[in-house]
Amino acid sequence: MVLKSFTSPEWRLDKPIHTERPVKVICIGAGASGLQLAYKLQKHISGFSLTVYEKNPKVSGTWYENRYPGCACDVASHNYTWSFEPRTDWSGLYGTSQEIYTYFNNFADKYALRQYIKTQHQVVGAKWTGSGWNVSIKDLTTGQTVTDTCDILVNAGGILNNWKWPDIPGLNKYSGTLLHTARWDESVDLKGKNVGLIGNGSSGIQLLPAIQPLAEKVTVFMRGPAWVSPWPGLEGRPYTDEEKRRFAEEPGHLLAYRRSVERGNNSILPVFFKGTDANNKARDVMLTMMKEKLAGRKELEEGLIPTTFALGCRRFTPGTEYLEALVQPNVQVVFSGVAELTEQGCKCEDGSEHAVPDVLICATGFDASYRPRFPIIAGNKNLQDVWAQNPESYLGLAAADFPNYLTILGPNSPIGTGPLLIGVEAQADYIVKMIDHWQTHNIRSFAPDAAAVRDFVAYRDQFMSKTVWADPCRSWYKSGSSGDKITALWPGSTLHYLETIRQVRFEDWKFEYEGGNRFTYLGNGQSQTETNPDADLAYYVREEDDDMPLARNKMTRIINKTGSVVVAEGAGEGRFFSGL
Repeated sequence: MVLKSFTSPEWRLDKPIHTERPVKVICIGAGASGLQLAYKLQKHISGFSLTVYEKNPKVSGTWYENRYPGCACDVASHNYTWSFEPRTDWSGLYGTSQEIYTYFNNFADKYALRQYIKTQHQVVGAKWTGSGWNVSIKDLTTGQTVTDTCDILVNAGGILNNWKWPDIPGLNKYSGTLLHTARWDESVDLKGKNVGLIGNGSSGIQLLPAIQPLAEKVTVFMRGPAWVSPWPGLEGRPYTDEEKRRFAEEPGHLLAYRRSVERGNNSILPVFFKGTDANNKARDVMLTMMKEKLAGRKELEEGLIPTTFALGCRRFTPGTEYLEALVQPNVQVVFSGVAELTEQGCKCEDGSEHAVPDVLICATGFDASYRPRFPIIAGNKNLQDVWAQNPESYLGLAAADFPNYLTILGPNSPIGTGPLLIGVEAQADYIVKMIDHWQTHNIRSFAPDAAAVRDFVAYRDQFMSKTVWADPCRSWYKSGSSGDKITALWPGSTLHYLETIRQVRFEDWKFEYEGGNRFTYLGNGQSQTETNPDADLAYYVREEDDDMPLARNKMTRIINKTGSVVVAEGAGEGRFFSGL
């Protein structure tokens, strides 16, 4: 269905103020973010048409794609859910990838979200027309490319789902079975095999303990050191039947448990500041525990434990079983990057050669840059070029000079300093507010002011200079580089982000209006109340004033009893320095 586009302001003159005009939205991706957007639009917006294009055969994004042995989320399972949608029957402290896939798949079914989704349809291009987007979509079942149009385009494609083979010469020479953790072949049997494993990031840390007992030998190739968190209680233990019963049956028990865990998740920011007591103490504890788990193996301590960057520069992952697996007799650790593949194995940068004739597994992750994988063109600019080196977003939500284009988990979103999914919810709420504003104010286009983006990036860089992320480690927080531009993380805590985007700062946006007149939304002079036969036309008359605060700071004090508030914007060195 193609909705009529109202390009003339006259249509509003016989309607009351804030009359909603139809809006057509295209969303890229039906992972967690795309599903949340569909849920929010369905719940809060009237007169919308939504199509969610998903390249995979099923929904759930990265949790559909990643199915390697041991794959799980390193966030506690009861808190890797939507804030309003608990699940009572998680198997253990950390949910497996299959359980998480099931959670989001069931979410799509429960709220009838599949009506908006087209699977096996991959967006391959988008071009701004001046009043909307022409979007090119490839039907992966037929190979045909079609064009769809929309008023507003939302990119919910995610950051960790564009997997890639490592940039190593000789991939086509290897005669054994070549696997990638993000494209796992479940038919491959590793029992009794001589296996190579490239990488010691999150995927490699989860995979090794799962395959070590099966393989005859595992050779692990590590390009660099990593902090691995063998923290007590983070072993991923299963829940007992009694715990599951209490979660499911005792009123308030699961909510209290979730809130207790979430308070801990929301208290981690101080650890990420360089030279602080919090960071130093956490480092000392982790150093002691890593040495203990490595069982006195000095060569492993020297190769694995970082000495040139602080704890937290790279994401650390719960990995007690990983460290224990490294010291098993059938595991060999090579502290060198792989320079080249041969028919039988790997030549390393240190000159050594290692035979891994049966299976070679690349736990080498994803293209973690924010450069779109397809052209997104507005005017004479392609976002692929603009975001090729140093992606600069407006609060993780939009890009200057790309109208009616919004992102979920765009650059500098809250993905490492507190809970993730509540940040996705907050971004979806923000997008709903922008769509509502477009509908009710006769707007043709909106885009963040380039000056606002520059001010935010300046604030980001100043904040990040004080953190451990600025240390010289190679990390996907920096789009895979070892530089000092932190492109992935929000400059602050998740709670800080929620306060930042709770209200739309319309002064940071540039708007263009249909017909060139910003006041046509005033309509025929009547309010919405006057046209509703069930409304009370004296709704504001009352016996006493209510307690609902109007000022942002007072609202924050109600939400945050600690007294941490947002100060007034606009003072000091720029729009973000004092406000954030």
